[in-house]
Amino acid sequence: MEQETFPEELADALVGVQRLIRRRLRREMPAPQLRGAEVELLRLVVARPGIGISDAAKDLYLAGNSVSTLVNQLARQGYLVRETDPADRRAARLMPTAAAEARLGEWRRRRADLVRQQIAGLDKADREALAAAVPALRLLAGNLREEGEES
Repeated sequence: MEQETFPEELADALVGVQRLIRRRLRREMPAPQLRGAEVELLRLVVARPGIGISDAAKDLYLAGNSVSTLVNQLARQGYLVRETDPADRRAARLMPTAAAEARLGEWRRRRADLVRQQIAGLDKADREALAAAVPALRLLAGNLREEGEES
């Protein structure tokens, strides 16, 4: 792989793997089907219960009105609850429901099973190469997050 094309090829590979995992899991998950942005918002709210809409928008790099729309959809489906922020009665705090936590738990279990199964089909050298790349990929993600927060 040429050094010049490596960044683009890496980005394409990561996006492709993520997209294919999502597509496979979406077909297997019970209704309602959740879009990627909905799953990301649910993951964020489960990780940070009580997060506000503007903070969620900032973390997800989305417009506030886009997050509000996602919140309304997920609340109608029984996955999120809006609570009034006691410090600012005009602001809402987002809380996950038990259904959201169960759904994400199932998603994670199925995702881990799918990836485990696919990795098992690779030869030893490829499995070792992927395992060795994980710390660097985490560092790359952290750098991207920090740069996004600075701008």
